[in-house]
Amino acid sequence: KKLDKDRSNMGPNPHHGGAGGNGALAVCLSSRRNMCINERVIRESDRETIDAACRSMTAPWALERAKKAASNPLGQPQQQTQQQPTPSSQFGSSCQYFDGFREAGEATSMPSGVYDLEELKKWGEGKNWCPYYLTRQAINHATVLVFNYQYMLDPKVAKMVSKELESESIIVFDEAHNIDSVCIEAFSVTIQSQHLERATRSLGRLSSEISRVKSSDGARLQAEYQTLVTGLVDQGLLDTNPNDVGLASNILSPDVINEAVPGNIRRAEHFIAFMKKVVEHLKARLRTVSGPTGGVTSETPLAFLHRMITTTSLEAKPLKFAYSRLSSLLRTLQVPNLDDFNALTDVADFASLVSTYSEGLPRFAIIMEPQVAGGPNPGIQLACLDSSLAIAPLFKRFGSVIITSGTLSPLDLYPKLLQFEPCILESFNMSTFRPCIHPLVITRGSDQLPVSTKFQDRGDMGVVRNYGTMLVELCRTIPDGIVAFFTSYSYMESIISEWDGMGIMRQLTKSKLVFIETKDVVETTLALENFRRACDSGRGAIFLSVARGKVSEGINFDRHYGRAVIMFGVPFQYTLSHILRARLEFLQTQYQIREQDFLNFDALRQAAQCVGRVIRSKTDYGLMILADTRYNRHDKRSKLPKWILQFLGDGQLNLSTDTAIGQIKHFLRIMAQPVDQNSLKEVLLTVEEVEAMLHYQTDAPCITADP
Repeated sequence: KKLDKDRSNMGPNPHHGGAGGNGALAVCLSSRRNMCINERVIRESDRETIDAACRSMTAPWALERAKKAASNPLGQPQQQTQQQPTPSSQFGSSCQYFDGFREAGEATSMPSGVYDLEELKKWGEGKNWCPYYLTRQAINHATVLVFNYQYMLDPKVAKMVSKELESESIIVFDEAHNIDSVCIEAFSVTIQSQHLERATRSLGRLSSEISRVKSSDGARLQAEYQTLVTGLVDQGLLDTNPNDVGLASNILSPDVINEAVPGNIRRAEHFIAFMKKVVEHLKARLRTVSGPTGGVTSETPLAFLHRMITTTSLEAKPLKFAYSRLSSLLRTLQVPNLDDFNALTDVADFASLVSTYSEGLPRFAIIMEPQVAGGPNPGIQLACLDSSLAIAPLFKRFGSVIITSGTLSPLDLYPKLLQFEPCILESFNMSTFRPCIHPLVITRGSDQLPVSTKFQDRGDMGVVRNYGTMLVELCRTIPDGIVAFFTSYSYMESIISEWDGMGIMRQLTKSKLVFIETKDVVETTLALENFRRACDSGRGAIFLSVARGKVSEGINFDRHYGRAVIMFGVPFQYTLSHILRARLEFLQTQYQIREQDFLNFDALRQAAQCVGRVIRSKTDYGLMILADTRYNRHDKRSKLPKWILQFLGDGQLNLSTDTAIGQIKHFLRIMAQPVDQNSLKEVLLTVEEVEAMLHYQTDAPCITADP
């Protein structure tokens, strides 16, 4: 997100000196794709090509090649060092902005001010400095840094950012309602059969490249061998320069960090043979799963590792170094496009994680299935079960960690999931000058039949018809934009198909234009743009989307774009998922979190995240409609955030469609009245009150929820 919507406050502050002075410096970090200003590079559409082009012009070996080319102005023939044209030959030998950044050296200090992505690019272009590398240097002296919190939790990228931060830094995880899921994903790996085929081809490419380099520049491989003898730290693989081309590792094991790389994988050709055995073993395991006598198999890392060692005669210790050793090899071979080797790096990551975390408490599960992620191909998944694994180093290093979101509810479950003791645990009411949101729990249709998306009820034609009739009545009553969320893509597709057969879709289009979220990001983005155009024109529109999808997480429907949000059903996870079953068993065994408690907690935070799209400011207003009989139960609705419950009275529970329509009309009439500016000022903080609050500091991990 951008730091501020007010463009007039962006950019350098003319009243202060450099970042080392009294002024504050606030910058945001992002990917090369979002920050590159080299016109030759940004013409490319996909992230992989942009990353490869940048590396081919900024990596140390690319700079050395450019230096040699500059020292040979007459164009005398030199020995070829690449078998095929590299991105550097497509985009030029160097980047003028990166060269300008390097030449400025210590003078690259940024003036104080607040910089969003556009201001960073504008300022960097004016100075002829690369914004991407400039912001990474600014980490050392910036007052405020804004970036995706995966940069802190995912070990693959965290060391490039968090290692520069002081332990006294205050870490704030905003919109952190799904922080436990992000932690788990950072340590999970999924490998399908087609990935193993690509890994095999990647090993063949590396083998050919090794042979070529040995014949043309053998000293390079010999130098790598000597550095591997001294260990990864001395070589610099675990404390890399951000300009270097390399992979970061998930492995935190001390022996990987401090010891020398085992002798049987130091030679490049030996390591390739080693990885071929790993890949072939994984292929063999997947063949047994997808065969006629196969099926879903679940193992602990220890059992899987024991079988791998017994079958392949490999040793456990070299497996721990697989990922770091691959990083060293790709660096030595001067590979610019690391994404070409994603499948192979996933295999190496898998091997390293399995070997590292095979002993002690089983925090991982290895699940092999004939079909993965709904596709036709078999796959093997290394699923992390313990979300505290990724965030524990942050709690240990930083004294002040704040976890906050409008949908952190119930609060007491997060300390259990993340394994920490909060010093402050607080949920706040919404400060408002009028009842700007109006939650409603609709449990019955106009014919008084109950409505629910429970598995045994969702296919009932009476439920389908009542949901459709409910939506038609809401569209007739509520002006401007409406967003409706369903529990899954499959349920949304099936109910829309039934509605179309009943003529409900034709009735909807009489009141509003209908737009639908799909799994295709481009299609969904286009649908959102047209949805906003329809609302702006006064035609009105309804957007049909899915809980846990893109729209539910990152899109705001403020003002007339979202006068109502409807949640059809309770968005539970797919409870037959083998990974979910393994995690539920882990939580029950290790942290005494009951299965139903976690499922309710997860479903209600997703529901709150969906309906929370409707309110974005003090002057905004909207309806939150929960359409399912289960929301009428206290054990369900009590898990909604406090700022929603404060507006949910007994008169808004257990409603039929007709009764709800009457309440909606009354609410909209009240909200249509002019805003009382004096009342509005009473709930807004003055500058003096904000400054007084800045004196209050906390020095321990804490967790809060705020709207």
